Amino acid sequence: MKYFIAMAALGLCISANAAVLKIAALAPDGTNWAKTLKEFAKEVKSSTNGEVKVKIYYGGVAGDEPDVLRKIRVGQMHGGVFTGKTLGDIASDVRVVELPFNFLHEREKGMKALKGMASYFNQTIEKNGFVNLGFYEIGQVYVVSSKKVTSIPEMQGIKIWSWEGDKVVEAMISSLQLVSVPLALPDVLSSLSTNIIDAAYAPPLGILALQWQSQVKYLIDFPTAYSIGALLVSEKAFNKIPKQHQGKVKEIAKKYVDQANKFAVADNEEGLKILKKQGVEFIKFSEKDIARAEEIRSKVVKKLKGKVISEKAIKMLESYR
Repeated sequence: MKYFIAMAALGLCISANAAVLKIAALAPDGTNWAKTLKEFAKEVKSSTNGEVKVKIYYGGVAGDEPDVLRKIRVGQMHGGVFTGKTLGDIASDVRVVELPFNFLHEREKGMKALKGMASYFNQTIEKNGFVNLGFYEIGQVYVVSSKKVTSIPEMQGIKIWSWEGDKVVEAMISSLQLVSVPLALPDVLSSLSTNIIDAAYAPPLGILALQWQSQVKYLIDFPTAYSIGALLVSEKAFNKIPKQHQGKVKEIAKKYVDQANKFAVADNEEGLKILKKQGVEFIKFSEKDIARAEEIRSKVVKKLKGKVISEKAIKMLESYR
């Protein structure tokens, strides 16, 4: 009896002294992305005998990504799944992969570039106090709209959402002569419904998860960018994990990030089919408009080179196009 009491007491001590990582994600609970995070947390706990625990905050309950980043910096949170602008706030050169019209319909080139440049990106991520547990492929980005536009010139004047402070998107929007309306991501749906904006952009999976399809009628069937993300944990929080478990946590994270990336490819393909079934009309642009994509990309690169994205990163990316 004394043995079992002692073992129970030891278990309580381990639980009380467990290193806890509080991680936030915009992905709603129930999505494949969220499921991989849940499995990651479960396996970390079991593989470390409860000495490391991961608590996931799904669906933006911890705030928009910039809110989460601020909370990490003051110690209220320990990590998050970061995309686009917020990931760029930590390591700006990462955004080179998301430059508009980099890969057009060839998403495989995007993933190859991300993998090839990962070690370069991680140098800056680590320098800025984070441990990267894995890069996510979020997918090709499409513009959805409540107004029908059949060419690039027709897009001019359309009011489109932009993530507040996203210089890459701002450069693209100005090059396309759209009207930028900066908003936090959770405000996009209500802004579409009240005509504050006419359009927004996201991969198909994101469009459905955020329920934008309920407020838009059209999708421009020409990817504007290739979107990526990363599962980052503050170095300070990660170093609180017992050293004997740090490698195991990284190994488990890689397993589930890889799994999430496989899901993303399938889910985005299925997402396009679902959007069509739900009545969203797909708009094809002409070859003339598609040919203008490289011209628009060049304008964006010129605006960002040496200011937001280094010349070195841009040169590195060219070898993957």
